Amino acid sequence: MPTFTAPDGTELAYHVSGSVSGSVAGSVAGSLSGSVPGSVPGSGAPLICLPGGPMQDSAYLGDLGGLAAVRTVIRLDLRGTGASAMPDDPSSYRCDRLVEDVEALRIELGLDALDLLGHSAGANLAALYTARYPERVARLVLATPGAAAVGLDTTGEERLAAARLRSAEPWFGPAYAALEELAAGRGSAETFQAVAPFFHGTWDEAARERHAESHRQRNGEAAGVYGSEGAFQPAATRAAFAAFDRPVLVVAGEGDANTPVPTATAYAELFPKATLAVLAGGGHFPWHDDERWFAETVDGFLG
Repeated sequence: MPTFTAPDGTELAYHVSGSVSGSVAGSVAGSLSGSVPGSVPGSGAPLICLPGGPMQDSAYLGDLGGLAAVRTVIRLDLRGTGASAMPDDPSSYRCDRLVEDVEALRIELGLDALDLLGHSAGANLAALYTARYPERVARLVLATPGAAAVGLDTTGEERLAAARLRSAEPWFGPAYAALEELAAGRGSAETFQAVAPFFHGTWDEAARERHAESHRQRNGEAAGVYGSEGAFQPAATRAAFAAFDRPVLVVAGEGDANTPVPTATAYAELFPKATLAVLAGGGHFPWHDDERWFAETVDGFLG
């Protein structure tokens, strides 16, 4: 497992899956040798992936539904998660302060520009990195993105509408009642747990285990700091996106109550060159719902 040092001295880890041999940094850089920002990389070219949670071990991303068969998938363990070290300063968990960790990874890999994917809350970090270093992002993938970085609000009715697509499921009644409570601004920790089925395209035993594992993988202290006051400047980020002239893909799940299709659509509209892809019946983790669709959609976009 390769590691590198963040600007503040914290040791960070990343994981590589796909067609890489020999030195990780050398192989990754070599796969893009001769390319320029905005050019189409060849098969197996690297895709830097930022996990959500927020502040969850990147292990949950796996190989993104087989995407590693055609891309070199590089998962970053954010500081304080997975195999990365805890920082001396807990305030460095704040999302905007993690941007320099991503930039340090780019330098470590020897890449002129990144193909960058952010999932869920990790899309906020991908957004801030793109706004700060637009010339370093060749292509951007936002998978069922959290929208705090750009200040998009999702209404309770939009979440309920996505949830109603699951009305035939045997667990629907209690879960929907819990979601109605949350949509009305009420609810407890138990209420949040009760709506978990609405974030998965299929609420089967595998999804239940993934949901339970997500709590074990998450750094709760870091998650509390991630989006704290000062982390996001939505107006500035939206302005940066309006000027970002490289390709963007926004992926949504039709039944995702966390990032409903209207939110994903509004996010895509912030960019001059964005494509919206919606997985029918998909949830918040679309690579689990249809591996082939997800891998082909993302790889087709990336080239």
